[in-house]
Amino acid sequence: MDTAVQPRIANLRVNGARLWASLMELAQIGATPKGGVCRLALTELDKQARDLVIGWARDAGLQVTIDQIGNVFMRRAGRNPALPPIMTGSHIDTQPTGGKFDGNYGVLAGLEVVRTLNDHGIETEAPIEVAFWTNEEGSRFVPVMMGSGVFAGAFTLEHAYAATDTEGKTVRAELERIGYIGPQRPGDHPVGAYFEAHIEQGPVLEDHGKTIGVVTGVLGIRWYDCTVTGMEAHAGPTPMALRRDALQVATRLMQEVVACAHRHPPHGRGTVGMVQVHPNSRNVIPGQVKFSIDLRNASDAECERMDADIRTAAARLAAETGLDINVTLVSSYPAQPFHPECTAAVARAAQQLGYAHMPVVSGAGHDAVYLARLAPTGMIFIPCKDGISHNEIESATPEHVTAGCNVLLHAMLARAG
Repeated sequence: MDTAVQPRIANLRVNGARLWASLMELAQIGATPKGGVCRLALTELDKQARDLVIGWARDAGLQVTIDQIGNVFMRRAGRNPALPPIMTGSHIDTQPTGGKFDGNYGVLAGLEVVRTLNDHGIETEAPIEVAFWTNEEGSRFVPVMMGSGVFAGAFTLEHAYAATDTEGKTVRAELERIGYIGPQRPGDHPVGAYFEAHIEQGPVLEDHGKTIGVVTGVLGIRWYDCTVTGMEAHAGPTPMALRRDALQVATRLMQEVVACAHRHPPHGRGTVGMVQVHPNSRNVIPGQVKFSIDLRNASDAECERMDADIRTAAARLAAETGLDINVTLVSSYPAQPFHPECTAAVARAAQQLGYAHMPVVSGAGHDAVYLARLAPTGMIFIPCKDGISHNEIESATPEHVTAGCNVLLHAMLARAG
């Protein structure tokens, strides 16, 4: 970047009121009575939202490209068109009971970066791109993070096309119906670096009184199905000492899931979210219990240690009680550290702008996880009220929304030149 414009760049700030107004306008598409948003991927509402955002992009002079999985790329030219673009973005599909900010903030923050550069006549060496990715939430179609996953080669276009919703409608058919199958093959699109701004979706920043989270990476995830098998029997005639109560043993292992997370700080997470009890009768001792286990940590090595930990606990309980305990890994996502230079760019921007900030890890998956396989990647978190997300009451303040966008602006400019 020309040294003559450096002082002007240092004082550059986004138009927070304009960003907030865009967020509120987009939130009207699929608005729910409780103040949230229901805008599932590839529905008519998703099409309306896509059309609105693309209309804004074209108003800002951006060139729009759509790929075959419906990912949308909105490019602002740089002085050197041969350079790969510095990209930002997220998603605009929501949960069935979603909020106004999850995903949407990252896309519209990127658009506000472009609008701000336009307002001040700032030209960058590399192009700037704003992207939104198809079906990040996975609420209607699985796998989650579908568009970015296909883009990064995590799974094939054909696999994504074949995914169906509860009514048997396929991704391909729904993309065709709403007119969002583009000509570009996913992945045939260079990326110089990728930044994603997002609400934290957790309570850490709010708890620490910080405005900006400098995201160092995303937790690795291990999902398991666990089955404890005992023997159903009558709740009255069967003495306590002679019972083979699957639920009582299962609850002990459930407690071990939580204890396992505490044994692997600071980023260990352990959750039991689904439980099925058979025969689920008031006066029958449970004969079988099936439940989910979700283990997470910041490195693959720590995830492996937690895996060994919970399997050891299960084996010990099985030997002690004589009940069969089966723990089966059903899904695994590696931990994803972000690029040190991108992380540093976010931290520097927060520092220079005077925002209280701290390093954080993301416990949830984001499109940035897949982009990090292709290019240097970083994320910016802002607080959300009470850490609540995937909920209609999800909330963020205009001040935090503006602050995160200012950090995004300066982090991107540091990379784009």
